[in-house]
Amino acid sequence: MRIAVAIPCYKVTQHVLDVIAAIGPEVETIYAVDDACPEGSGRFIEANNRDPRVRVLFHEQNQGVGGAVVTAYRAALAEGMDVVVKIDGDGQMNPTLIPKFIRPIARGKADYTKGNRFYRPESLRGMPRLRLFGNAMLSFITKLSSGYWPIMDPTNGYTAIHAAALRELPLEKIERRYFFESDMLYRLNVIRAVVHDVPMDAVYADEQSNLKVSSVLPEFLAKHIKRFFKRYVYVYLVRDFNLGSVYSLAGAVLTTLGLMFGIGQWVHSITTGRPASSGTVMLAALPLLIGIQFLIAFLHHDVGNVPTEPLSAEPDA
Repeated sequence: MRIAVAIPCYKVTQHVLDVIAAIGPEVETIYAVDDACPEGSGRFIEANNRDPRVRVLFHEQNQGVGGAVVTAYRAALAEGMDVVVKIDGDGQMNPTLIPKFIRPIARGKADYTKGNRFYRPESLRGMPRLRLFGNAMLSFITKLSSGYWPIMDPTNGYTAIHAAALRELPLEKIERRYFFESDMLYRLNVIRAVVHDVPMDAVYADEQSNLKVSSVLPEFLAKHIKRFFKRYVYVYLVRDFNLGSVYSLAGAVLTTLGLMFGIGQWVHSITTGRPASSGTVMLAALPLLIGIQFLIAFLHHDVGNVPTEPLSAEPDA
């Protein structure tokens, strides 16, 4: 397989040459994308790098990590690469792990692999507590929005993807900045790509992260909610109508009716001073309870609807 590595470059001059030097011989091409770096990362690499596999690509305007990776993806597809591994240039991702990320794809078991720093408790010792909490919350929200219930650590940027999946993705629509990794998972589920987690350790060097959990959490939450409903409409209403569709629609209708009727009767009791009868309480509670059970059944169906057949395993891939 022809393997390429994509390295987004933004303020990484202190570490990027060491990262490139640690990339093994299994990699054919290395795309270093200077994302309008104020330190001139691209020119720095061109002046100091001696690895003939490196190609430096330049952005005139900053597009974010997603924009830099998409640029590398396009170059890799144009040059016939089979797998593209994305690592950062700040020294947080060990390049010697690249074979572990490639292996499930090469064996036809996955279309996309991503790092998981939560797999082993020992891997979390160096992770700041705020980041640990933020990633745990985002992991659960991402399970809902993407449909990949077995995965964790959705913001982990150490990834590898098969060209068969890349060709199916709408690269022009993918988020360009910090939401890039989460948006990738949502769009991979839409095309029914298989995603595997790869255990890895958390590493924090002397760089300062630009990602502030407290500021991005509300933004991420809004985008995840939007993608959950978009995925639901496409997967359960447009592309198919199955038992999960019935569960979700029945659950939503019954829960809404139960809540509306119950709230209406509660307001009526408050204004009139008369307590609701047991029959009235049952009329409100019964559809609410049944509706919640239907919604739980829908989530159970969604958990079992995770893609299992890799796109790269298809004969024409």
